[in-house]
Amino acid sequence: MTSLIITATIALFVLVTVFKGVRIVPQGEEWIVERLGRYHTTLKPGLNILIPYMDVVAYRLPTKDIILDVQQQEIITRDNAVIVANALCFAKVVDPQKASYGVENYTYAVTSLTMTALRAIVGAMDLDEALSSREQIKARLREAMSEQTEDWGITVRSVEIQDIKPSPNMQAAMERQAAAERERKADVTRAEGAKQAAILEAQARQESAKLDAAAQVNLAEASAQAITLVKNAVGTDVTPAMYLLGERYINAMESLAASDNAKMVVLPADLQEAVRGMLGRTRS
Repeated sequence: MTSLIITATIALFVLVTVFKGVRIVPQGEEWIVERLGRYHTTLKPGLNILIPYMDVVAYRLPTKDIILDVQQQEIITRDNAVIVANALCFAKVVDPQKASYGVENYTYAVTSLTMTALRAIVGAMDLDEALSSREQIKARLREAMSEQTEDWGITVRSVEIQDIKPSPNMQAAMERQAAAERERKADVTRAEGAKQAAILEAQARQESAKLDAAAQVNLAEASAQAITLVKNAVGTDVTPAMYLLGERYINAMESLAASDNAKMVVLPADLQEAVRGMLGRTRS
């Protein structure tokens, strides 16, 4: 019975020893092995043999591309505008030893470095430049991070800007500014229209005054010609002239009498002499 227990114990020890000495690393990973607390080797995918109880697998690192989500953050641009931006960082472990011993937590380190570099690059831009320069920001991010991540055994393949936009407060301020600018342009347009209308009205009044003056001149010239024609036609004979003036005098009296207004008409005692006097003044 005792020998059976000893045999079973030895068999269990052998099995544990074999289990600890044989390691199968899956494709897409590399394992860091420490021997007696110090780095010993890096296990590649496939079957690997270790010295049991001396060799320990300390780290298991992926060799596939890893995707790091860079959380949204507020950034102040060069012209003091506030924007929010977030990104995705695509990285790859190229040196598992450096990634294990060069930094405490390589994923956190790369994410934090991306956030810091993003703030520095966008903070050196104006608002309009930052919103329209995604490709430039991506290139500068990769360039800024490559030297630092190389010491960590990490290569940054690319950084994709997921979203970059003004903050909600900044958007509201921009909308108010745009509305004020539209209102200002509308005021300028209305003022220009009123100015043009006033100019056109002044030009119309000036043209009307010119036409009235020309009409008065033409009327005066026509009256002068008519008087000249009458004078030439009458000659020294006053009878036709007296007849015409008398006719106009009578017509004027009729119009005055037909008016509804209260009136008092005083007629000369000698109508013929009155007409003759008017004729005399006309001749003079």
